[in-house]
Amino acid sequence: MSEKVNYYVLKKKAVPEVLLRVVEAKRLMETKKVLTIQEATDTVGISRSSFYKYKDDIFPFYENSRGKNINLSLKIDDEPGILSKVLTHIAVYNANILTIHQSIPVNSIATLSLSIEVLATTGDIDKMIDELQQESGIYYVKILAESTGKA
Repeated sequence: MSEKVNYYVLKKKAVPEVLLRVVEAKRLMETKKVLTIQEATDTVGISRSSFYKYKDDIFPFYENSRGKNINLSLKIDDEPGILSKVLTHIAVYNANILTIHQSIPVNSIATLSLSIEVLATTGDIDKMIDELQQESGIYYVKILAESTGKA
C-alpha cells in the first residue's frame, strides 16, 4: 500500500538550512554550473548523503506549480494604481490571471483575491510573491490554495 503524500508551503525562514542547501545544489547542477553531485555538495557545504536523503523531497514552490492554478489573497491600499501594479507584476512573470475579486475597502484597505494559472513560461512564483510583498501599498500576500485547474 502506498504512503499518503502531504505537502506543506513554508516561508524560507522556516526551512532548515540543510534543505535550502540541497535546493541550491540541485540548482547548480541544473544550470550546469557544476558537473557532478560531489562538486555541488562541496560548493554548498553539505554531505552527499544529505543531498541524496532530501533531493526528491525538497524543491522550490514554483517547480511543482507548472500547469496549476494558485489562489492568492492580498491586502492592498485603496489608492488609484495599486491594483494595476499587482496585475502588471503578475503579467511580468507571465502568469495567466483567471479571476479577480476586490472587496469594498474598509479603513482604506481592500482585500484582493486572485486566481492565477501557472504556465510553462511563468517565472519563479516564489520570487513574484516576494516582490509583491515588497511593493508599497501591498501589505499581505498569501497563497490560499493550489489546484490542477481541471474540473
